[in-house]
Amino acid sequence: MLSWEVGLALTVAFLAALGLTGMLRRYALARSLLDVPNARSSHTVSTPRGGGLAIVVVFLGALVCLYLGGRLAPAPALAMLGAGGLIAAIGFFDDHGHIPARWRLLVHFSAAAWVLYCLGGSPRLQVPGTVLDLGIWGSVLMVFGLVWLTNLYNFMDGIDGIASVEAICVGLGGAVLFWLVDVPTLLAPALLLAAAVAGFLWWNFPPARIFMGDAGSGFLGAMLGTMALIAGHAAPQLLWAWLILLGVFIVDATWTLLRRLLRGEKVYEAHRSHAYQAASRRYGRHLPVTLAVGVINLFWLFPLAALVTTGRLEGVPGLGLAYAPLIALAVYCDAGGRTAG
Repeated sequence: MLSWEVGLALTVAFLAALGLTGMLRRYALARSLLDVPNARSSHTVSTPRGGGLAIVVVFLGALVCLYLGGRLAPAPALAMLGAGGLIAAIGFFDDHGHIPARWRLLVHFSAAAWVLYCLGGSPRLQVPGTVLDLGIWGSVLMVFGLVWLTNLYNFMDGIDGIASVEAICVGLGGAVLFWLVDVPTLLAPALLLAAAVAGFLWWNFPPARIFMGDAGSGFLGAMLGTMALIAGHAAPQLLWAWLILLGVFIVDATWTLLRRLLRGEKVYEAHRSHAYQAASRRYGRHLPVTLAVGVINLFWLFPLAALVTTGRLEGVPGLGLAYAPLIALAVYCDAGGRTAG
């Protein structure tokens, strides 16, 4: 059961993010920090950006409080604080003026390497019949995976509310998974991240009054990925469970990237060929797609993640079962196709 202190902390995080996002909106309007629609945009009205900084400030502040209060171990605290601060900083500068992709990637790889260093390497990988220790190669694989998750979260933040709803669903779902395997010390960070994002979502829900910006989207991808690695260290099956929770974003972004790579396109260029973007054009608005992401997370991905967590389903087949209909949806929406873009 959650204590009243946790409930109070979640309320404070929500209200702090809510108020700070409003302040950032006024700041963005005053500085003309606007996302202006173009041919590759999924919105039609110039909208302030950079509101995700509220999530960064509130969550990192909450982590400091947890660490100083002895409620969070040094390794996960330092991993999230260091990586989150680096990625939010480069995203903040990119929101205010373009930063070349090579410098952003350098920071992303540095942040990911810091996470693996703090955590003592990659978690053991549970496969049917055994648990593997991949050693240094596992760490290299996890660094690349964390960098990809950081960037794909930015790619998927293209319509109102979608990145916020995904983060809230994964955060709350992950917290329940920690409870199922009796790892109470990791409950608070997941819940606090969800609470901070919920405060931002008040302003970002369709039709959005402010966008998250790179500082927020990259930060969320990195934090959720770091929590997945921390979870894997706590219990090997949890890594697969967290990958299942993140399935909507991982499948859409990865399928789209692979199709564009196979056609020889410049994958770093802006486009709007993701499945969620095609779906939002089909329905003529963002709200149905954003809500659908929440429904998929709640009624499909979370139950499967819970089965994997409790040992009723192996991680690898569980991941395949979870991703199969998501891949079918990506194919149906022609994700990564020329017509989708």
